[in-house]
Amino acid sequence: MNKAELVSVIAEKAGISKAQAEKAIETFTDTVVSILKGGGEVTIAGFGAWSAKVRKGRTGVNPQNPTQKIQIPSVTVPKFKAGKTLKDALK
Repeated sequence: MNKAELVSVIAEKAGISKAQAEKAIETFTDTVVSILKGGGEVTIAGFGAWSAKVRKGRTGVNPQNPTQKIQIPSVTVPKFKAGKTLKDALK
């Protein structure tokens, strides 16, 4: 399902216009991103939690020249942990 399909489903189920549903989704994603950038965590009880995690740097191998080692820098990545209700629904 892509964003347009999600907007349509939410608009239909909530009884709102597609423009309102799209604005709600954009507001939600923007809010989650800004909180994660600030080092916070977003939790929706039963659904899951988003957080930002720092992945340590490491030494890797150049795929074009396997004998050459390269340094992979540390990077901040998003992490999602599913909640119990979501896990149970997928069983």
